[in-house]
Amino acid sequence: MTPEEVDDFARSLPGCKRKGTAAHPAWYVDDRLVARLVDDGELLVRAGFADREGFVSSHPETFGVPPRYEKHMKVQVLLSGDDAAIRAAIRAAWELQRRH
Repeated sequence: MTPEEVDDFARSLPGCKRKGTAAHPAWYVDDRLVARLVDDGELLVRAGFADREGFVSSHPETFGVPPRYEKHMKVQVLLSGDDAAIRAAIRAAWELQRRH
């Protein structure tokens, strides 16, 4: 996925708004982080611990958990990975943040 495709998809989710900077856009719902672009090839996405483990085990080429994310509800997403899985992670983060 490209950063532009991430932007289009995230903003298609009801109530999801783009914030952040031009270099590091982020998407929020109700002022809660859904995802943030780290660089042109990497996205940080909020994820419950169970969802995160599922994403990593199902798509290890797309998702990872760097040491700095281990204790946090975050997953690393490589935009060169599976587009459908990336969209599923963004949607899951949106749903997670809407529940709170």
